[in-house]
Amino acid sequence: MRLRRRAPSQPAGRTGDRVLFALCAFAVLLVGLTLFGVIFQLISNANPSISRFGLPFLTHTTWKPNKPFETFGAGAMIYGTVVSSLFALALATPLGIAIGLYLSMMARPGVRAVVGSMVEMLAAVPSVIMGFWGLYVLAPFMATHIEPALHSVLGFIPLFGAAQTTGLGLFTAGVILALMILPIIASLSRDLFMTVPAELKDGAAALGATRWEIIRGIVLPTTASGVAAATVLGLGRALGEAIAVTLVVGNLTKIQASLFKPGVTMASLIANEFQYPESKLHVPSLFYLALVLVVIGLLASLAARAIAGRFDVHSQFGVT
Repeated sequence: MRLRRRAPSQPAGRTGDRVLFALCAFAVLLVGLTLFGVIFQLISNANPSISRFGLPFLTHTTWKPNKPFETFGAGAMIYGTVVSSLFALALATPLGIAIGLYLSMMARPGVRAVVGSMVEMLAAVPSVIMGFWGLYVLAPFMATHIEPALHSVLGFIPLFGAAQTTGLGLFTAGVILALMILPIIASLSRDLFMTVPAELKDGAAALGATRWEIIRGIVLPTTASGVAAATVLGLGRALGEAIAVTLVVGNLTKIQASLFKPGVTMASLIANEFQYPESKLHVPSLFYLALVLVVIGLLASLAARAIAGRFDVHSQFGVT
């Protein structure tokens, strides 16, 4: 007599669905509560500074925590954070996309494994080691070779004004940040490019499309939203990096047009001064600065989502 396998009972299947839904909902709730808790604590601890300085805190550039001055303004730190992060993103994004294209479409399997591992190992270097290397190796090299050369060619642009003899400034900080976010963009871009169906690429090649036309017309448009998300992850790392930037940025709370001049970022200032408050409003002002940093990160994420949606192939063609 043939024994028939019993089909799984319907209640058991429904129980599994409920457990899965509960786990996913709990994960979403945990993330939301964590974000809410962080923002609430920042606002609560920054409230004395918010009440004292208000929104002009964002534009004033004077930062004097010692008494009797006790004047705080985040303008110089916001400027340094935005400039260094955007400069790092401008360097790392095309390089990361190029590395991802090479590893996913051009490199042989053996080369792909070696180069891919090297790129991922770069992400494992601690930030303090990266900053230490930047201070003793990269900064002198920048001061001796790169910055004078850029100034001689592009010196008519304020961003490339007179170079410093030390090499410490926003330019070196931006290069360090670019090296730190490059593995994120390159690795995620490689994985995204490898998910493009081979049928699409082969069909385009059969119609006579060149490799560049396949990349421009199929690979990049198909993965645009994912690449934008990878870029946002890199930007978030650049905005919040403290230790490596602190060692090479120069730590001068002043807005200067030239990238070669010393500057400061919000994260580096918080790391430098949080343990040694000099006045009653010093720590609340640092919390206020941290709150501004979180808001900038959230705004950058929302802007990137809007840009990604604009170039998303599925949204353009109404595919769900």
